[in-house]
Parts: sequence; C-alpha cells; structure tokens
Amino acid sequence: MKISKKSLFCVLAMTASGDAFSTVSGGRRSLSFGMQRMPSVPRSASAGKVLMVAGGASAYEQEMYDGVRIGPPPDLPSLLLHNRIVYIGMPLVPAVTELIIAELLYLNYEDTNKPITMYINSSGTTTADGRSVGFETEAFAIADVMKYVRPPVCTVAVGQAFGAAAMLLAQGKRGRRFALPNATILLNQPRSMARGQASDIAIKAREVAHNRRKTCELLATACGKPLKTVEEDCQRVKYLTPHEAVEYGLIDKVMVNESTLPVKPSFISQL
Repeated sequence: MKISKKSLFCVLAMTASGDAFSTVSGGRRSLSFGMQRMPSVPRSASAGKVLMVAGGASAYEQEMYDGVRIGPPPDLPSLLLHNRIVYIGMPLVPAVTELIIAELLYLNYEDTNKPITMYINSSGTTTADGRSVGFETEAFAIADVMKYVRPPVCTVAVGQAFGAAAMLLAQGKRGRRFALPNATILLNQPRSMARGQASDIAIKAREVAHNRRKTCELLATACGKPLKTVEEDCQRVKYLTPHEAVEYGLIDKVMVNESTLPVKPSFISQL
C-alpha cells in the first residue's frame, strides 16, 4: 500500500505533538520529547503577565527566583520618555527627526504643563569628520516643534552640539539652556551636497544660502545678538566652551552636579 507524502507528514506531525508535552509535578516543570525528558529549573513564581507602560512598550511583572528578581533588562528609551526626557544622540537624519518630533508631540498631549528635557549629543547635519549626512530642514522641523508644543523645553548639551545641533540647543526655554562642563559647542555654516548640471548646482546653492541665513536668524534671536555678528561667526568654524557659550548667550548655565538638573527624573530615586 502506498502512502502519500501528505498523509506521511500528517502522521509525523501527530506523533510529534503527542511526544512533545509539558508536565508540572511537585513544583518542577519538565518537557518531554519522545523518550527523553528534560527537567527545567524550579521556580518560586510563574511567568509574569505582560503589562503596558508609558510610550507603548511592553513590560513583564517581576519574577522571583530564590528571592532575587529576574527578568528582561529595563526598556531605557521608555523610561526616559516616561520621565519626559528626549535624547538626541545621533546626526540629524530623517529617521532621528521623525522620532524626536513624535516624542515631543506625544509629551505635549500627555501633559501640557510639565517641562520636557532634551539632551543633545549630536554633530548636527554632518558627521564628526565633516561629511554631510542630512539637511538643515531636519533641524528646522525639530526647532519648530519645540516652539509649537506648550510645555517648556529645557536643553542640555552633552558631549557635542555642532552646527544645527547648537542651534537646537539655543532654542530651549530661556533660562533653562544648559551644558555639561566638558561639552563642546560649534558654530558653522551648512554644507552643500549639490551635484549634477550647473543649473541644478546654482539652485541648490541658493537653497543652502537661504538655510544658512535662517539658521543664523534663529541663533541671533536665541542669543540676543545682531544677525550680522552671528553670520560673521558662522562663516568659519567657531568652537565654544560651555562658559564661552554662556557669554555668547547660546546657553544660560553650566551644569556641574545633579542639583542643577532642570528636572530630576523620578526613576533615579528607585534605582
């Protein structure tokens, strides 16, 4: 008698489902595959239930083993967002801009009064070696949303704030713009990535000049300086230490310890 492949597959599947099963006895859970039985490690608590936390992330209830909590590591982005912290740690490319704007809008509709803290450690629209990776319009979009949301946005420079990132640093709420002691702030002008025909390059050059002027206008307004002065400073690379940035008007204070935090996250006391 011939047996079709489909019938043989069904028989094998039924055999496997009958051989593989889980039993619980005496606090031990064992898993059997055919004739071989593999005991698992005893637990004092069953698997936790899936919970929803701020930011839409999922978390598990605490599991205990011999009195010690076990489970997956904490979801740090959700912890930061839950405590109204936005972190820019990459160059301003479209994917980063999309995430930052989404977080700002979410925090705006979650609570219109509690402040938002934005930590900036970014090389702006260029990489560390000066290669262009984004457009100034990415920074303009974030700056517009920072002004659009109702909660005050506190900005803190961590590590570096170059070019467009320095402009975002200055867009924070006046009186709540900070930098850590060893941060570096850099003013420069946009770079052109124009290629192709001469007419296309000319059009792109006009757009770059427009973006450069808009960046300088935003900086001049935030720093309280004449536009011509800012344009002259941005013609060449200009490095600023945190204390020089305070004198320039780009930030308001240098943070030296935890007491100078604009908002202390609630999870710090629970760590």
